[in-house]
Amino acid sequence: MSAVLRRLRGLPLRSRLAVLTAAAVAFAVAAVAVTCWFIVRGQLYRQVDDDLRDSVSNISPSDYATVVATCSPSPSTDNRPRPAQIYYVQVVKSDGTVCVWPNSVGSVKTTDGDQEIAASSDPTPRFRNGTAGDGTSVRVMTRAAVTAGPVRGVVRDLAITSAVPLDDTTRTLNRLALVLLLIGGIGVIGSGAAGLWIARTGLRPVDQLTETVEHVARTEDLTVRIPVEGDDEIARLSASFNSMTASLASSRELQQQLIADAGHELRTPLTSMRTNIELLTRSEETGRAIPPDDRKALMASVKAQMTELAALIGDLQELSRTGLAGSDGPLKVVSLHETVRTAVERVRLRGPELTLDAELAPWYVRAEPAALERAVVNLLDNAVKFSPPKGTVEVRLMRGTLTVRDHGPGIPADELPYVFDRFWRSPTARALPGSGLGLSIVARTVEASGGEVALAAADGGGTVATLKLPGAPTPPPEIP
Repeated sequence: MSAVLRRLRGLPLRSRLAVLTAAAVAFAVAAVAVTCWFIVRGQLYRQVDDDLRDSVSNISPSDYATVVATCSPSPSTDNRPRPAQIYYVQVVKSDGTVCVWPNSVGSVKTTDGDQEIAASSDPTPRFRNGTAGDGTSVRVMTRAAVTAGPVRGVVRDLAITSAVPLDDTTRTLNRLALVLLLIGGIGVIGSGAAGLWIARTGLRPVDQLTETVEHVARTEDLTVRIPVEGDDEIARLSASFNSMTASLASSRELQQQLIADAGHELRTPLTSMRTNIELLTRSEETGRAIPPDDRKALMASVKAQMTELAALIGDLQELSRTGLAGSDGPLKVVSLHETVRTAVERVRLRGPELTLDAELAPWYVRAEPAALERAVVNLLDNAVKFSPPKGTVEVRLMRGTLTVRDHGPGIPADELPYVFDRFWRSPTARALPGSGLGLSIVARTVEASGGEVALAAADGGGTVATLKLPGAPTPPPEIP
């Protein structure tokens, strides 16, 4: 059985479907055929048994007396009529003696059950398949000898056995079996062919999907799409594949855009560093000393470019990480108000001449602590960067909504849709330090924590950043 299953699993899917369909139909046809055959067999035997029962119902006492008196183990030819439609008739005594009815075709082999019926005088007929003396297969009925006529009764110690050949019945059953076998075979062959056709038709979309997947794997062409027809499982699979390839194509485009943008942003500090270092190197090689003030300015420029380059690489690493909010850390219950308070103290050092006015109400969220603090620092740092000298940055946290408002020049309305894009920088801010990744990291962190962030123009000038995170004013239970 295991070898058959292994061989079946080695077949193509459409062949397996055809074989399984044919096997299921074959089983159903076999079950119906066997049931039909047994029903017909039972009906034919019931008809024969009824004929046997009716045919010996008119035997008179004198007939029994004559047969017993002239008890002969073989049929005689005294022209005494035998019961209608009965070919084998005999009387069986309780001691096993057999008296064959006159003009009977022959005798029937008796059994111990026939003698028991004779001894018990049981008038209930019992039927069985037996064999005649000449080897013919017969249907046998045995019961106690019951007399007919005015004087009815049971003759003690006698049983009458009557039988009819089963040749016609057997021939009919054999013919029926052959017909059922032929019809079943045709049905199985037809079902196998139909199953193969259905498998080919039903799996044609799967073949298309397979060819498309192989084409994508071979050529890496993610623009290929599979036509979607209907709303069945195959259509859903095709739609899912199309959605997957579209997502992969979008991811590839974003990756290529990130590489291009990163290369562009890295080129600027590297070019400046190379120019400054070449000047210093040429001074050393030629022996022409650079004035001390110029040399100090060159060294300061190299240091600033290295710092900018390190910050840019750190931001790129932050964006390239997998996991929640660009970090591998687990989710924890974080007090957002304490995180904001810590971020405010860190940012205060970057703008000592500014006033950071903070009002923080308790609020607890589920997030990765380091990533959340970095996002809040980036949001505050953006406000500090664009605040005027001796300006004020207002920080408010009320019921999970953090607002950071500065009094700077603000952001033009046509630039607001792009503020969270990677490497995007306003034309008016390109002279300021930064890589254009800070707000992108904020958006990614907040979205991964189930929140939302937005920038808008503030009333009276400046910009207000709004960050919303789901949580509660009291600490929720820890994640198990």
